[in-house]
Amino acid sequence: MTAGSRFNEKDLVVICGRLSEKDPHLLQILENYGYPPFWSREPSFATLIHIILEQQVSLASAKAAFVKLKSFIGEIQPEKIMKLTDEELKMCYFSRQKTVYARCLAQAFIEGSITIEQLTNSSDEQIRAALTRIKGIGHWTVDVFLMMCLHSTDLFPFGDIALINSLKYVKQLPADTNKEELLAITESWKPYRTIASFMLWHAYIRRKNIVFESA
Repeated sequence: MTAGSRFNEKDLVVICGRLSEKDPHLLQILENYGYPPFWSREPSFATLIHIILEQQVSLASAKAAFVKLKSFIGEIQPEKIMKLTDEELKMCYFSRQKTVYARCLAQAFIEGSITIEQLTNSSDEQIRAALTRIKGIGHWTVDVFLMMCLHSTDLFPFGDIALINSLKYVKQLPADTNKEELLAITESWKPYRTIASFMLWHAYIRRKNIVFESA
């Protein structure tokens, strides 16, 4: 398995073992909490909407908005999003910004500038380039899509606050540790930084007793 490749549930266990042999702090996560779940989401328009909703809010808040939207329009499709008024999206707990982002994504799908086939059959770099052209989709959103939907092996989203906090906690680092120092730590996990991220998220969720629900 090489950088840029994909992993499955069986690979996850094997790679966790490899990482824990090299890093005692990751070994401690396995000993304390066991293996992380094989988090998996369908690569779909609806999933991208859900990830947009997760930007800078709690998983529970995003889930509530996603469920509300689903109950309001049924299957989440680009055409249905475009027909909703600002007020209707607000009723589904969309902020003004996320209303704009959802419409920009829907428009891209309707125009065909983004397709699910493109997002599942292209390289990580091509997917990132295509998605970040859409207003409201930055690198964190793309990272989550690649990690959770396509299971790319070597991503570490530095924009994820929970992940960074977990890394600092597990490594017993000062709160003001800078990105360069954190980057140096993650270099040792290549080409499996996604799996290390899963382990750190798992540790954070267990330590905080968070009920995690996927899409």
